[in-house]
Amino acid sequence: MEKEKQQKTEVQKEQNQEIEDYGQVTLEEGEHRLRLLNIIGEIEGHECLASNAKTTKYEHVIPQLAALEGSPSEEGLLVLINTVGGDVESGLAIAEMIASLSKPTVSLVLGGSHSIGGPLAVSADYSFIVPTGTMIVHPVRSTGMFIGVMQSYRNMEKTQDRITKFIASHSNITQDRLLELMLDSSQLVKDVGTMLEGEQAVKEGMIDEVGGIKEAFAKLHSLIDKEKEKQEKNLMT
Repeated sequence: MEKEKQQKTEVQKEQNQEIEDYGQVTLEEGEHRLRLLNIIGEIEGHECLASNAKTTKYEHVIPQLAALEGSPSEEGLLVLINTVGGDVESGLAIAEMIASLSKPTVSLVLGGSHSIGGPLAVSADYSFIVPTGTMIVHPVRSTGMFIGVMQSYRNMEKTQDRITKFIASHSNITQDRLLELMLDSSQLVKDVGTMLEGEQAVKEGMIDEVGGIKEAFAKLHSLIDKEKEKQEKNLMT
């Protein structure tokens, strides 16, 4: 009895450390074994951000996603998102990894999923946003000095095209409509773009449904069950 209690305490400590270090944890309770991924603050890329900033480090997330794909015991992924955006290349890399997983995935936007958070939100098989959640879409920006303005502009245009194509291919919004929202100058102060609240994000086709953690878990369990049924049918044929 004492040994079992000690083992549970050690498992809890490991989970707490995993959450603290990587914003991730494996949920073993319930009908399925799930991986929980928390994407918060700013997406940190090739350069380290200030030590007092809340960040999601892509070098932590990508190996964990690869481990999930290779794990026979973990059956699905739930992504919780509350991000202001960040490094475009790193954000797209994480989004592509989530989208390419063979296991069922569900995302839930809590608070906000701004800028490069858009591709992250739509990368899952099914997406939710809470009623008060927001998504800001705006053109790609860059800081620093430009050498060769026209060439730099073309590169930024190509990067923006990659983002809009990814969002359009993983959601129900068209690329043309997304560009319209990005270039809207009537909504944001000192900026170009659009803020979409919960219902608006669903209406525009970026997000599948308004809901919370209960709905997200229910959908993920449902997707896992459907995947299992599909695999069983394939084995029988």
